[in-house]
Amino acid sequence: MSWLESLILGLVQGLTEFLPVSSSAHLRLTAAFAGWEDPGAAFTAITQIGTESAVLIYFRKDIANILSSWFRSLFDKTMRQHPDARMGWLVIVGSIPIGVLGVTLKEQIEGPFRDLRVTATMLIVMGVILGIADRMAARDETGGRHRAPKQRKTLQDLSIRDGLTYGVCQAMALIPGVSRSGATISGGLFLGYRREAAARYSFLLAVPAVLASGAFELKDAAEAGHVSWGPTLFATVIAFGSGYAVIAWFMKFISSKSFMPFVWYRIALGIAIIALVAAGVLSPHAAESAG
Repeated sequence: MSWLESLILGLVQGLTEFLPVSSSAHLRLTAAFAGWEDPGAAFTAITQIGTESAVLIYFRKDIANILSSWFRSLFDKTMRQHPDARMGWLVIVGSIPIGVLGVTLKEQIEGPFRDLRVTATMLIVMGVILGIADRMAARDETGGRHRAPKQRKTLQDLSIRDGLTYGVCQAMALIPGVSRSGATISGGLFLGYRREAAARYSFLLAVPAVLASGAFELKDAAEAGHVSWGPTLFATVIAFGSGYAVIAWFMKFISSKSFMPFVWYRIALGIAIIALVAAGVLSPHAAESAG
């Protein structure tokens, strides 16, 4: 991997990780359009450490409070109903599905799931799902001609069942094209949560899963010696900077705006990919890495 490739792919990772458009799909597509080798699942997992570091800094106060309260709850029973302590347990519970499926489906994630036809299909399908969820939320928030607005849930209402449901939605993002934030935010909206609440829990839930995945891939890559460390670490730093800027913008955006621009973008991109693959312009399969 060249330094130019790492710069561009790092920017793509940072700009798309937190938007409901699938960062893994955009990394795969950027490489395909540029004629580069597929950066692969290992590169994606390692650079995601950069974007998750941005989450740690942006939500540092929330995360510090959650960790402090959770640790205290292990020894102090009176702390176990504290909202921050409960959030700590709910993040752990919500992380179980992706942990189990990530290990179970590792070969598929690194192989068949990276087929561009699968990516395009997931872009379209999850785009439609996000659109339906967004319309449901908008209807509740604004009400209608014959009904009053409906109060949506906040993170104070988060239950173990809802946390597991979020976790299952997050696990779907193991397939390129789904989008971690898109799947978890859609799940949250269907469960009746406010947009900001769904996005906040989505970002918090991603931290342990992404850091664990990145550490796992770092270990494998170090043992196998098949990663270009300089460019990969450079891309990780770039992903951190651009990712932080996107989080700040996105949290403001969702407080008053619809997700529909992302929905139409996903559907249009998915259709374009299918057309380009059918025309033979793009190969559906990843280019083999030379090492």
